Amino acid sequence: MKTLRDAAIGSDVKVVKLHGTGPVKRRIMDMGITKGADIHVRKVAPLGDPVEVTVRGYELTVRKGDADLIEIE
Repeated sequence: MKTLRDAAIGSDVKVVKLHGTGPVKRRIMDMGITKGADIHVRKVAPLGDPVEVTVRGYELTVRKGDADLIEIE
């Protein structure tokens, strides 16, 4: 399983599935990251946290722990 945390800088990926439950999953979905959404990985901080992405036309910063819950292809 490949997650958003594993995505290379500059790559375009598609969300396959969101893992996690309850408020965590709801928060990720509220940010616009849903199944089938296209994500462009802009950059990753030097220590890997956070990850900057573009989703649905806006820029977003995702924590490493949340990025692990987003399965991509």
